[in-house]
Amino acid sequence: MANDDPTTTPARAGGLPEVVEERKRAAARAAAALVDDGMRVGLGTGSTVAHLLPALAERRLPALRCVATSPATARAAAALGLELVDLDELDGKLDVAIDGADEIDPGGWAIKGGGAAHTREKIVAAAARRFIVIASAEKSVGTLTPPVPLEILRFGATATLAAVAPARLRGVDPSPDGNLIADHLGAIHDPRALARHLADTPGVVEHGLFPPELISELLIAGAHGVEHRRGARRAA
Repeated sequence: MANDDPTTTPARAGGLPEVVEERKRAAARAAAALVDDGMRVGLGTGSTVAHLLPALAERRLPALRCVATSPATARAAAALGLELVDLDELDGKLDVAIDGADEIDPGGWAIKGGGAAHTREKIVAAAARRFIVIASAEKSVGTLTPPVPLEILRFGATATLAAVAPARLRGVDPSPDGNLIADHLGAIHDPRALARHLADTPGVVEHGLFPPELISELLIAGAHGVEHRRGARRAA
């Protein structure tokens, strides 16, 4: 099965599990409080979003419409009674998207894709007027570190991996759209240059580097509560 929990990646581990989970819950609740009835909401994938879904359901917003980025999120949201629609049903427009992150650096760059749904997550983030990243403080790092998740085409996968070396396939199920999941394992000296290289490589469908200008705000939960950081993206 595909890994829907980024925290199970060894490079992303850290902190006492019960403390980390409580912080994820706090960040998720802070984000849920920003959602109003009638909004069109993009739902990310992963262990932090797993806390967001019940927080949204508890608010009992009858006119809320949600777009899920993965089958796992869709199943969990439906079980809680949240209304799910396809992004195209909303003309490709969302009021807000909320998602977790594997790492966040001081410049506002984020790595996502531990749950193998980063292509859909990036589409949903771009479709939203406001993209909110929620995370526990352990995800805030001084410098981004590998791996950087990749979604690649099956055709010519060996050539694609060679072009973005060092990289390897991840031992998980295909992406929600049937593509292969891989990881770029090289050092991240310049996130923007690496993002450009990965995006320009034929066969790479999408990578897990999310630039600051895509993120509206970050809710980072730590020992002293939830810190609200402003992202580089401005409201349309």
